[in-house]
Amino acid sequence: MSVIQDLLGQIEQWINQAQLNDDFLKRWEILELKDWVATVVWLDSVMFSEIVVFDNGVKWLVLDLSVDWVGVLVLWDYSTLKQWDSVLSTWRVFSVWVWMEYLWRVLNWIWEPIDWWKDIKPKQYWLVEKIAPWVITRKSVNVPLETWIKSIDAMVPIWRGQRELIIGNRQTWKTTIATDTILNQKGKDVYCIYVAIGQKESKVRRIVEMLRDKWAMEYTIVVNAPISDPAVVQYIAPYVWCALWEYFMENWKDALIIYDDLSKHAVAYREVSLLLRRPPGREAYPWDVFYLHSKLLERAARVQPEWWGWSLTALPIIETLDSDISAYIPTNVISITDWQIFLETDLFNSWFKPAIDVGFSVSRVWGSAQTKIMKKVAGRLRLELATYNELASFSQFASDLDVSTRRKLDNGAKLMEMLKQTNDSPIPFYKQAVLIYMWINGYFEKVPVENISQIEKSIYQKMDTTYSSLTDDIKEKKDLTPEIESSIKKLISEVLKENWYN
Repeated sequence: MSVIQDLLGQIEQWINQAQLNDDFLKRWEILELKDWVATVVWLDSVMFSEIVVFDNGVKWLVLDLSVDWVGVLVLWDYSTLKQWDSVLSTWRVFSVWVWMEYLWRVLNWIWEPIDWWKDIKPKQYWLVEKIAPWVITRKSVNVPLETWIKSIDAMVPIWRGQRELIIGNRQTWKTTIATDTILNQKGKDVYCIYVAIGQKESKVRRIVEMLRDKWAMEYTIVVNAPISDPAVVQYIAPYVWCALWEYFMENWKDALIIYDDLSKHAVAYREVSLLLRRPPGREAYPWDVFYLHSKLLERAARVQPEWWGWSLTALPIIETLDSDISAYIPTNVISITDWQIFLETDLFNSWFKPAIDVGFSVSRVWGSAQTKIMKKVAGRLRLELATYNELASFSQFASDLDVSTRRKLDNGAKLMEMLKQTNDSPIPFYKQAVLIYMWINGYFEKVPVENISQIEKSIYQKMDTTYSSLTDDIKEKKDLTPEIESSIKKLISEVLKENWYN
């Protein structure tokens, strides 16, 4: 039996068991049908987010309550409906199936597998519309969610339970940063979900193949609400799967959810709202578009031990047009999230990847979200990179530069080269710390820019072989103790000597 048939049978059971009264038995009617949105009249006893039953058995939820009519989203079998079909209330608020067996799977928004594997038989319901954890139940974040991306872990770190926005123009590796973060959660007891909203199916297929090749699907679910789906499906998908991740969080699991992307989600909601005759506002979005994303992202939290004690981390993605972060949707989501990672097209085109702009990328926690060793070695990194970017822009108009400025430009170019990182190649924090320590303390001064990557590979190779004890010490203590610093200096000296830069 499929999940849909299971759900339909459950709703029929609800109806049969209900204490029927005159309001329930009264048959209301569809006044109008437009692109998966039905306008129903005389349904005066219905609740928001309630499941309703149409005359031909089609069932879905109420989204809009007005004085004279009710707006209902029809999420399947739309073609079988017609004007003046009857509607019944069920008095049941919209709930979804939740179960651990969804891991490893690729699903659509209504929990149906689209990967041709066996059917899933979930065993528990969970409310979709839930209040976010109260302030009194929340706990100060104190566990880092490491991405193993040098630029992020060193300059814009992430905590478990936080909301970090990934924002930038099209084709700047926004999704790559999110999927690389999923790869790094292997073995860390963090369950991940990737919700694709309005994306091409070919893109989602490539992501799934990559995650399977890296054995990351064992703790991941991929949900696809593609651009070919109706706007109502793209609108409801993130809320449905956020409910599943709240189920994981409230059952003693840390969870990471990625929304790719919320700008397309807002466009889908704008289409639904206009069909519901809501008045358009700025850029034709309805007045409650801020609430659209706030009620989704505010559910990310780390809660007190007596209130489960686990975390839900959200990484929403927003696509900008011509790097305009002052547009309506970007400013809304920026004000909701704790910080943002801004990806710059010009940096991306100059082969600096990931193309993080330190001027617009901000964090509310900075070093408090890092291990002690990373905090000590990377403290000056952000300022040094920002200084280099300013000098580089002004130096284009200078015909003659003094020695000090040239030295800063040279060091900045080496820093940019050191922070470059290819996709699907996570670098552990203990290797990052040694590499950044090397730059901060001036060991790269005699190394040409084009040989930075060679030195980096040599450092990593020795940490995996002859200096494995140093690796173990950093993993265990996570601090720059005198003994660890002495071993790091010895390692760097040996690498530079072997490459003729000592």
